[in-house]
Amino acid sequence: MTEQPDDSAAPGAPDPVAGSEPTAEPGDGSGLTGALEVLRARLGALRLPLETSGAVAARTDLRRATDQLDDYLLPRLRAQKAPLLVVVGGSTGAGKSTLVNSVLGELVTQPGVLRPTTKAPVLVHHPLDGRWFSTDRVLPGLARVTVSGTVGAAAQSSGTGASRAGAQDGGAPAEPSRTLRLVPSDALPKGLALLDAPDIDSVDTANRELAAQLLGAADLWLFVTTSARYADAVPWDLLLQAAGRKAQVAMVLDRVDPGAEATADDLRDMMVEHGLADSPLFVIPEAELVDGMLPEEGVSDVSRWLTGLGGDAEARGRVIAATRDGVVDSLVVRAGALADAADEQQAADVRLRHVVDRAYGDAVAQVTAATSDGALLRGEVLARWQDFVGTGEFFRAVEEGIGRFRDAVAGFFRGKPKAVPQVEQAIAHGLESVVLDAAEDAAERSYQGWRGDAAGSALLEGLELSRTPAALRAEVAGQIRGWQGDVLELVREQGSAKRGTARALSLGVNGLGVALMVFVFASTGGLTGVEVGIAGGSAVLAQRVLEAVFGEDAVRRLALQARDRLRARIQAVMDGQAARYTAQLDALGSAEAGGERLRAAADAVASAASAERRVRVRAAEAAPAAGAGAEDLVASSGLRGVRARPASESLAKGRTDLAEEPARKGFWKRLFGEADR
Repeated sequence: MTEQPDDSAAPGAPDPVAGSEPTAEPGDGSGLTGALEVLRARLGALRLPLETSGAVAARTDLRRATDQLDDYLLPRLRAQKAPLLVVVGGSTGAGKSTLVNSVLGELVTQPGVLRPTTKAPVLVHHPLDGRWFSTDRVLPGLARVTVSGTVGAAAQSSGTGASRAGAQDGGAPAEPSRTLRLVPSDALPKGLALLDAPDIDSVDTANRELAAQLLGAADLWLFVTTSARYADAVPWDLLLQAAGRKAQVAMVLDRVDPGAEATADDLRDMMVEHGLADSPLFVIPEAELVDGMLPEEGVSDVSRWLTGLGGDAEARGRVIAATRDGVVDSLVVRAGALADAADEQQAADVRLRHVVDRAYGDAVAQVTAATSDGALLRGEVLARWQDFVGTGEFFRAVEEGIGRFRDAVAGFFRGKPKAVPQVEQAIAHGLESVVLDAAEDAAERSYQGWRGDAAGSALLEGLELSRTPAALRAEVAGQIRGWQGDVLELVREQGSAKRGTARALSLGVNGLGVALMVFVFASTGGLTGVEVGIAGGSAVLAQRVLEAVFGEDAVRRLALQARDRLRARIQAVMDGQAARYTAQLDALGSAEAGGERLRAAADAVASAASAERRVRVRAAEAAPAAGAGAEDLVASSGLRGVRARPASESLAKGRTDLAEEPARKGFWKRLFGEADR
C-alpha cells in the first residue's frame, strides 16, 4: 500500500497547479452560478448570535446551506462533466462499508464491530477520474489522502501509515474525520464515484455532522438500512429532507432473512408515504461473508444498477440535474426562512436596546426633575445656602431697594468668600446622590428587562450588569465638578462683557456661580422665579442677586445654558452606563442582521434557476438522441456480481425491472421517475 498526500488548496482558493483539473464547463449561461455566488456571500455574512426562538435550528440550517453550496452545488454548476458522486450512507452497523467492498470486489474501506467504524470517509473513483477529486473542487474543507492497494483499509481503520494533506513541514495532521481518502479502482465505470460516509447516527458528534455534510454533497444517495432498523427515526429525518428537496435516492435493505418479504413491502410502503415512491429499492439477503464480502448474487442488483448508471451518460445527466434542481429550490426556501430568522434577530436587537434606552432615558428625566423642582435644595444644600447668604443686612438690602442691594452684593462677596466652597460641596454631594440613585435604578430595570427576554438573558451570563460599577461614583463626581466649573465660566464670561459690573464680578465669581446653581435647581426652567416648594425663597433670592449684577435677560440665558450643560453631562454618564448593555449587542452585530438582502438574493436565484431550466428544456428538445459518448466507452474491470443472478428471486418481488438489462432503452427514465415528466 502507498499513500500520497495531495497538496490541496485551501477551501475556496484557486488550484495552485494550473491545468491540474479537467476542463470544466464554462457555466450555465443563465446567470444561475452568479446568483448562487451572491447568495453564498450573503449567507456567509449572516450572523444569528441572539437566542431568539428557532435560532439554534436556523444556525444549523445556515451551516448546512453554506456547506451544500460549497461542497456540491457551486462545484457541480462550474464542472457539469464531473463524475456522478454516489454517497453510501446509513445507520450504524447497516453494512455500508461491506456493501462498497462487495460491489468493488476489493477491500477499499474497513468494516468492523467497533463503532464508529468509518473514521474517515473513503471515496472510490475510476483511475482516470482522479483529478476531479484530488483538488478542492468538491468538499473543500476535507484534506486529501490517496490510498493505493486493497490493504489501505487496514491503515484507514487503525490510523497508521498515513500522511495527510495539511501535515507538511511539521504541521499538525488533519483530524481523521476531516480527511477524505481517495481510492482509485478500475472496477468502477468512468464517470461514477462511490463515497463511503460515516454513520448518520454515530456516537461521535463530528462523524454525524460529517455524514450529513457528505450526504448534502451527493448527486445520488445510496441509503443502506437493515430489516431491524429500517423504521428508525434518525434515518427518516434525513430521508424526509431529501424528499423535500427532490434529491435522488436509492434504498438498500440489508440483512433480510429468507421469507421476510413483508419487511421489504413495509419499507416500500414507507417510501411511498414519505415521497420516495420513485426511488429504487434493493434487497440484500442475510448471508455469511467470504473474505469480508457478501456473495456475488447478494449484490448483483446493486452492481448491475451502478454499472448501468455508469455506462449511460444521459441517465447520469438526468440524475445530476434532478438533484441539482432540487437543491436549488430547497436553498431558495431555506434562504427565505433564514431571512425571517435574521429579521427576528434584528427585532430582538431593537427590543433589547429599547429596554435599555427607556431605563436610562427615565434616569436622565429623573435627575432633570430633581434638579429643577427644588427637591435638591432640601437638607444640607439649603442649610449651607442660608448660612452663606445670612439673614441680616443682605436680606434687608433685598427688601429696601435695588441700589442698597447692589452695594450689599459687593460687600457681601468681599466679606464671606470662605463660605462659598461649603455651598458648592453640599450641591455636589446632593447632586451626586441623585445621579447615582437614578443610575442604580436604571441598571436594575435594564437587567430585569433583559433577564425576562431569552435573547437578553443569554447575554447576561458572566457579566455584572445588575448594579452600577464601583468606578461610577468617581465618574459622577468628576462630571459634577466639571459642571460647576462650567457655571463659573458662564458667570465669568457674562461679567467680563458688562463693564459696569466688572468690579463686583471680580469680587464674587464663586458666589454668583453658587447663586446661579441654586436658581437653576429651584426654578422650573430657570425662567420665572416663582416659588417652588420649600426652596422657593432661596430661588427668589438667588434670582435677585443675579439680576442685580447681570440683568433679567442675561440671567435667563445663563440659567438655560447652565441647565443644558448639566443635562449634557448627566446624559453622558447615563449613556456610558447604558453602553455596558448595548456594547454586548454592538459586538454581535445583531442590529445589521436583517434579512432583506438575503431575501433579495434568494429571489434572484429563483429567477435565474427558472431561466436556466427553460434554456435546458429547449436545448433538450432541439438536440437529437445521443448514444454513448466516448468517455463512456472506457473499459473497466466491472463491478462484482454484475452477471450473477439473485440468490432469492422472491426478495426482489415487485421490482423485476431491477434484474433486467439496465442498458435497455428507457430503463433509467423509468427508474428515476422521468417517464411521466
